[in-house]
Amino acid sequence: MSELISATAPSARSRAAAGSAARNPSALGAPPDRRGRLLDTPLLVLTRLETPLGDMIAVTDDAAVHLFEFHDRTALASEMRRIERRCGAVAEGTTAASDALAGELSEYFAGTRTTFTARIVQRGTPFTTQVWAALREIPCGETRSYSQIADRIGRPAAVRAVARANGANQVAILVPCHRVIGADGTLVGYGGKLWRKQWLLDHERRLERLF
Repeated sequence: MSELISATAPSARSRAAAGSAARNPSALGAPPDRRGRLLDTPLLVLTRLETPLGDMIAVTDDAAVHLFEFHDRTALASEMRRIERRCGAVAEGTTAASDALAGELSEYFAGTRTTFTARIVQRGTPFTTQVWAALREIPCGETRSYSQIADRIGRPAAVRAVARANGANQVAILVPCHRVIGADGTLVGYGGKLWRKQWLLDHERRLERLF
């Protein structure tokens, strides 16, 4: 089966520009330190990944995934601004983490993988991070309601807050907020669009039968 995920490689022009910048750091408009290194060299890299559900945007460093969203998510622009305020400019290219993510996603969409090994870095309140951790406990092929997640973290009255934390997740699929549905079984909201949520749940139900 052909590979379903591919990381966009830099163009020849961008590679040449990068080489020029490496030889002459001031060409990027930022002063080098005493060893010639840029003081504001981006620590994070944006990579566009192709999937059967449309392009997705990954922001990674060499060790972790910081953001992974569908390209048309409404909140993507504001999420990127928050990352840039916190970490500085985000360059375009690939990292070891984005390459590993692309490979695992290819296997997931091909039906040969149900879990991911990527290290994930997201910033949130203690409550929000507790919800995100609970999302990662939902097995592939299963769903939970917001109230079940609230019960799981010991906050049964915080159903609405759980819904907000679920919606604030910015690492789609890996932190599987798509596996959370309404108490009556309806799909309810999903930032990546409901048709994708339905596709992912159907895909994972098929995977569950295979593993």
